[in-house]
Amino acid sequence: MAKVKKAYFCKECGFEAPKWLGRCPACGAWNTFTEEIISRESNPITASLASPLPKARPQRVSEIMENSFRRIDLGNAEMNRVLGGGMVPGSLILIGGEPGIGKSTLSLQIALSPNRLKTLYVSGEESAEQIRMRANRIGVRNEDCLIYPETLLENIINQISAEQPDLVIIDSIQTIYTEVLESSAGSVSQIRECAATLLKYAKSTGTSIIIIGHITKDGTIAGPKILEHIVDVVLQFEGDNNNIYRILRGIKNRFGATFEIGVFEMLEEGLRSVDNPSEILLQHYEEPLSGISVGASVDGVRPYLIEVQALVSGAAYGTPQRSATGFDTRRMNMLLAVIEKRIGMKMFQKDLFLNFTGGFKVADTGLDLAVVAAVISSYYDRPINEGICCAGEIGLSGEVRPAPRSEQRISEAARLGFKRIIVSGYLKEIKIPKGIEIIKINNVGQLPRALFMDE
Repeated sequence: MAKVKKAYFCKECGFEAPKWLGRCPACGAWNTFTEEIISRESNPITASLASPLPKARPQRVSEIMENSFRRIDLGNAEMNRVLGGGMVPGSLILIGGEPGIGKSTLSLQIALSPNRLKTLYVSGEESAEQIRMRANRIGVRNEDCLIYPETLLENIINQISAEQPDLVIIDSIQTIYTEVLESSAGSVSQIRECAATLLKYAKSTGTSIIIIGHITKDGTIAGPKILEHIVDVVLQFEGDNNNIYRILRGIKNRFGATFEIGVFEMLEEGLRSVDNPSEILLQHYEEPLSGISVGASVDGVRPYLIEVQALVSGAAYGTPQRSATGFDTRRMNMLLAVIEKRIGMKMFQKDLFLNFTGGFKVADTGLDLAVVAAVISSYYDRPINEGICCAGEIGLSGEVRPAPRSEQRISEAARLGFKRIIVSGYLKEIKIPKGIEIIKINNVGQLPRALFMDE
């Protein structure tokens, strides 16, 4: 019998220690160490997988043959976009998000989509009858989808070997356990061992695997950090459960860019891909309203327009309140200091509430101009002229800098029928689409005149 070893793991970050510690030296969390029993005997699954593989040898880079692989179409346009054009065969993908955000719904839709892929859907959280109920709601379209409720890793590997599917979906990694370890499912050691075994199988057989993972109260992927390191792609599902829109954001991608996003709309029949986010982020009002501006943003290579709402009112309790939904509060305070210094607006006497429509969380500095425009409009209680949007970054000295990918922002504004767009005066010569006028300003002091100028 192999010697059994005890170890202590931090539940927050997965740090391993030989004894119990009150405070984790890695993440600084208190009282997060739990004792787990680790068996050092070899994993029979890993050993069986390694035996039929040819031995690797060192090669020159020029000698390595490039395989002309094709990316797998998952039958979901937004998922394909975030992955960089589809799934790479033999890749291991991790999807995380808040409870009830739609991780299982998205995975089941991929499994049931008419993508001509033989899919094995492994569920450790739901029975086959419960999955069938969700499949009826979504709409069964893929007869090659196999449902397998199981939590034991050894049985799962055996079924994958027997069925030889093109795609495997594990829902979720926290419910899977292996008999090699004596700790319970969801522990740090179980998650690490199960993920490593699935990675070994995916790379050795070319089977693509999607893993659903839980997150902590801080919003990070639950389990050891090595879980995010060993997988090829980490996707984060974002959004408010009270809002119908969801954002799938790439955190890590070995086969594509990490700044792509996918936008979904949660409906009764499941998640619907949103091809044009600008249409859902812009509202049309019967009469002009103050405190509302439109900003041209870019996430990845996708441009979209978003509505910015601001409410400026007198500070009734002495200390002004500052609140922002979907925007960094510290950057908002910086912009308020700039307009107070450069425009002369007495913001120290005003409460400010800022909101981005659709529940979007925006970190694009190119929306600075739109945020300031909404604040100015609400401060003077004067609506911005119709058909104007903004795209520019504001510096501490009040200068307006060009926003990244300004040409794409301008093209998107012109496509949606906007007549004017306010940009930085330092922007180099670019191709201007027909039907839109470019208004260039060099500093934030010129913004009020550009917003309220006569037609």
